[in-house]
Amino acid sequence: MNNMPKVKLGIVAVSRDCFPESLSVNRRKALVEAYKAKYDASEIYECPICIVESEIHMLQAVEDLKKEGCNALCVYLGNFGPEIAETLLVKHFDGPAMLCAAAEESQNDLMDGRGDAYCGVLNASYNLKLRNLKAYIPEYPVGTAEECADMIHEFIPIAKAVIAVRNLKIISFGPRPLNFLACNAPIKQLYNLGVEIEENSELDLFEAYNNHEGDERIPAVVADMEAELGEGNKRPEVLAKLAQYELTLLDWVEAHKGSRKYVAIAGKCWPAFQTQFKFVPCYVNSRLTSRGIPVSCEVDIYGALSEFIGTVVSNDVVTLLDINNSVPADMYKESIEGKYPYTHKDTFMGFHCGNTSSKKLAFCEMRYQKIMARSLPIECTNGTLEGDIAPGDITFFRLQSTADAQIRAYIAQGEVLNVRTKSFGAIGVFAIPEMGRFYRHVLIERNYPHHGAVAFGHYGKALFEVFKYLGVEEVCYNQPKGVLYKSENPFA
Repeated sequence: MNNMPKVKLGIVAVSRDCFPESLSVNRRKALVEAYKAKYDASEIYECPICIVESEIHMLQAVEDLKKEGCNALCVYLGNFGPEIAETLLVKHFDGPAMLCAAAEESQNDLMDGRGDAYCGVLNASYNLKLRNLKAYIPEYPVGTAEECADMIHEFIPIAKAVIAVRNLKIISFGPRPLNFLACNAPIKQLYNLGVEIEENSELDLFEAYNNHEGDERIPAVVADMEAELGEGNKRPEVLAKLAQYELTLLDWVEAHKGSRKYVAIAGKCWPAFQTQFKFVPCYVNSRLTSRGIPVSCEVDIYGALSEFIGTVVSNDVVTLLDINNSVPADMYKESIEGKYPYTHKDTFMGFHCGNTSSKKLAFCEMRYQKIMARSLPIECTNGTLEGDIAPGDITFFRLQSTADAQIRAYIAQGEVLNVRTKSFGAIGVFAIPEMGRFYRHVLIERNYPHHGAVAFGHYGKALFEVFKYLGVEEVCYNQPKGVLYKSENPFA
């Protein structure tokens, strides 16, 4: 997965001139040693500018970080810290920044060894607000060297996502399908987030696809597909067309990336796609997504953005699913009740036609799109990768622009249950605590579309901080029982 940045975080220690400089020097050294002992040493860089006490030191530190290729910053308060210089560090550094501070070491050294960084963080945060600057501040930002090392490690995926979004281009093909206004949202917020968007016609894509006919690389891609599918290769006759389409998308990405480093795709898949291309693109979408290039269905631009953020934060494959259907009462009774700690209303089925990577399916087969085949020849609808989604922890989330171009998000953690779905598509039985209330008072009340991004693991903490850093003021979650939503009837 190479469609994402690698973070190199520069650690810059600061010191207020009326405090012993040695406090910050020694505490910075201890922090760096603690990080290298526990985590990947290549992720951090210890700025050699001894200590930042003034604006001149600040400029020297920024120049050094730039020279060393740092794309993220940790301002480390070894003592109280110079509130102007330390916040100007955040201002002049071109990349995401965090702030943490040193705890006092011992009751035996509270005379000349007291740093007062607990107090210093208050002044630093106040100064950041005065200058309209953003910095990540951990939940409890004052700690030992080991604790601050953990804080920095938690910031790495957050910084990675912010860098990635600011260098992202979303390439879309075609308008949203008829009766799919739910996936249509103003693109103004993409620009506000720093994302570029390239919107293309389906006809442009069809021309490019036809120009790849007979591409000499097709047999190798087919062979790779055959190896991935194994016994699930139930539609071998369509693989050459799918390989041709995969090469079309990959070549388009390289030719249209422009000034941007990273790319996601919002693709069209119906109603004319299958009758003209003579297949559906689901399997190809899954293959690109597994390489770190998310491809959303039904030209869902904010779905593609959500998937991309999830890919970067989790450093793993994601998927995009419909929050689709309820779990039948008899299935709940037979397979869930008494075996899992969930009510019937906590459960639902997440589904899409066949876009989920084989790496995240318990079993899979190449099939045809059953819904489309109700009104079209089956041979036009080949290309779905179908199977039950593998059980395990998940995070369901979405970043979305409203109709009036306001940005908001939701995050809910849960799991895919080890329950056979007995259905079609890429599908799983999901359980999220208090899902019924969340569905009504967040998803419906706040006008979210039916698509949600799924990360395979619990990444709510990091995603929440990413959305905050990006300026999303409303981030909803599945509130526990007894904590009412604003729209929830207290007498119900």
